[in-house]
Formats: sequence, structure tokens, C-alpha cells
Amino acid sequence: MGKVAFVFPGQGAQAVGMGKDVYDSHPGAKEIFERADAALGFPLSELIFNGPDEELKQTYNTQPALLTTSVAILEALKDKGIEPSYTAGHSLGEYSALVAAGALTFEDAVRTVRSRGEFMEQAVPGGQGAMAAVLGAEREALADFCARVSAETGTVELANVNCPGQIVISGSREGVQAVAERGKEIGAKRVIPLEVSGPFHSSLMKPAAGKLAEVLAGIEVKQAAVPVVANVTAEPVEDPEQIRRLLTEQVYSPVLWEDSVKWLIAQGVDTFVEIGSGTVLAGLIKKIDKSVKVLSVNSREAVESLSL
Repeated sequence: MGKVAFVFPGQGAQAVGMGKDVYDSHPGAKEIFERADAALGFPLSELIFNGPDEELKQTYNTQPALLTTSVAILEALKDKGIEPSYTAGHSLGEYSALVAAGALTFEDAVRTVRSRGEFMEQAVPGGQGAMAAVLGAEREALADFCARVSAETGTVELANVNCPGQIVISGSREGVQAVAERGKEIGAKRVIPLEVSGPFHSSLMKPAAGKLAEVLAGIEVKQAAVPVVANVTAEPVEDPEQIRRLLTEQVYSPVLWEDSVKWLIAQGVDTFVEIGSGTVLAGLIKKIDKSVKVLSVNSREAVESLSL
């Protein structure tokens, strides 16, 4: 039997109604939603289960909502007795991974990502930043091209290295637009603008990182019980101070998801369990290596039928 990694989705995986069947059927999961409402001082669970979608899509709501759903499903999975060798999460999902590894309490995590969402919203005035998915370009060529465009037109950087042939760029509206218009020069097949409220994971997020560092300084971070593969380095982190530093850097650094998954596979992970809303990570992991087993646990039915 190979090793198991628990992986947790980030922004973009949200959907109104996510986690409701697990809330209804599992007392431990229900308690997580109730603890989120208490920690934040407003009924987040109402918003998750009933919408409206426009409200749920606000970054400062999306982030605690996805974290809560992931941790609630994780709670429901505890009965299965599956112990991961590693955890990892995509961007925001890294907080769920840290809760799963015992480095952060759920309450601290949910309050922190609520603040993280607010800081990210405030960092760049609306309409000045943008993100886009670039399909079919080589990473090195795209990185060089972004550096050139940044110098000529406006900031644009790699934000998410998701899987071969899918890289998200982020930065100023002008910079992202220039890459979209000229992407064919470096072999990009398509450039798809993303519906986001800011240029996440770009250097334009440094003001948000500074504020987040202050919040992280005020909460307890414990030694992780299992290694958490960090987005910034694609390497395992367990030390509390290093966790704090990497979470701060993560806001303005690229998410090295492809590298993280490859590192896990190199350590002998052959089964990935995606815990939370949607199936985004399963799709990416399959494109990175189709020989590994990937299971998406996003509903009561998926929890009950999970077997490795």
C-alpha cells in the first residue's frame, strides 16, 4: 500500500449548498459549521447552504466558507480511520491542510481566512487587477514573457502553476490583457480571463501580506503532526515559525501546485483524497500523473462510500 495525501481545494470550488448533506447527517460535521458561525459572529452556514451566490462569491465569504466545508467533511471522515502521510491545499486550501495536520485550530483558521479575504479585497482597488488562465504554454517561456510584459506594460506574474499546460497569471489589468493578446507568441493556445476580485498571488498583494502577518503573529501555530506541503516551496513544512512565514509569502507568491503533487508522488504517495467542495484538484492531479488514484470527497455519499 502506497501513501495517502489529503488535499484541500481553494477559491473557485465554492457552490451554494456545499456540505449541507454532511451537516444534516453527521453530528461532528454539523458542529464544525456551528463553530464557524460562533467564531465569526455571523451565520456563515446560512450563507453557505442558501446563498445568495453573489454573496458567497465575495472573497471574504468564500474563504471561510470553503475552509469550513472542507473541515466539516474531514470531521465526517474521521470515522473511517484513514491517516494521511501528508496534507496539502491549493492556496486558501493550505489553511484546511494545516487544520488537518493539527498546526492551526479550526477557530483560528476560520477567523484568519476571513481577514485574509478582506485584506486581499482591499489590497488593489476594484478593476485595477486581473487574473487569467493560460492554456498550452510552457512555464519557462511564459515566465520570461511575463517579465518582459511587466517591464513594458504593467505587472503580470505566474500565480498558479496548476498542471502541465495550465498556468494562471495575475497582475495589473493592462499586464494580464497584454499577455492575453500576445500569448500566441509563446505558444499559448488560449487565455481565459478569470472572474476574480483581485490579482491574487502577485506582488500587488504585498500590502495584504503585511496585514496578514500581523494576524498570524497573534495566533498559536503548533508543530504540524504530519508534513504539510507548502504552496510557496512545494516542500514539506512542520515548524510553526516557518508555517507563519510561508502563509504570509503565499499571498503574493505563485502556488506551485504541479510541483507539490510531483513531490508527493516522489515520496510514494499513490492515493490523493480531495476533501471539500467540487473536483477541481482531482482534475489537476490526473493531468499531472494519471497513474495515481484520486478520490473526491465532497458529499455524504462520497464520505460513506470512501474506501482506499
